[in-house]
Amino acid sequence: MIPLRDTIPGRTFPLITIVLIVANIMVFLHQFDLGETHAAAFVATFGAVPAQFTGAAPHAAPALSPGLTLVTSMFLHGGFLHLLGNMVFLWIFGNNVEDATGHLRFLVFYLACGAAAALTHILTHPASNVPMVGASGAISGVLGAYFLLYPYARIVTLIWLGFFAQTVQVPAFVFLGFWFLVQLASWMLGGGSGGGVAFAAHLGGFVAGMTLLIPFKRRRVRLWSPMTGVGAR
Repeated sequence: MIPLRDTIPGRTFPLITIVLIVANIMVFLHQFDLGETHAAAFVATFGAVPAQFTGAAPHAAPALSPGLTLVTSMFLHGGFLHLLGNMVFLWIFGNNVEDATGHLRFLVFYLACGAAAALTHILTHPASNVPMVGASGAISGVLGAYFLLYPYARIVTLIWLGFFAQTVQVPAFVFLGFWFLVQLASWMLGGGSGGGVAFAAHLGGFVAGMTLLIPFKRRRVRLWSPMTGVGAR
């Protein structure tokens, strides 16, 4: 299922959402411009390497403090499709969560969710020397917050049916609940390895988003809003 848009109109200009998207694109263009060899070194430096946190890495000192890579890793991506998929999800769901928290608190919330997601991956892969990169952990936090804020919103979704594609409107709690179950099943069936995809980070980010939304949201914002947004545009 590929989300195309939701039916909840944004109430404020999504400044931080746009800034994050632009920042991710700019970093990816820099990675691309480095060439394959230097890009690999760039990722090794700024990606989050679990073994550097747990002491399982070789004794050589990392080029960057491992704690900083909890943030820098969120802005790196493994390829164009990786970047595109993450930015689509951030654009669709980020603006409404930013509405609910306010601009500056949304930025802190986003980074905190991404750090929690990375730490979840580190805890489940403590000996890995493979750098974890991508915004999906932080965006999973955004999805967790959206699940609590607008469960009855409609997500306009593209569904592939063999050689045919069809768009349908799916309630957010169904779309996001299904997404979460897919991540959980993929992590469990993959024995925790995920085949190179940090499914544990997705799960950790989603749970962090649901948890952190409570202190980060504006006081007047209600959870489990009955809004569907249908006909609002």
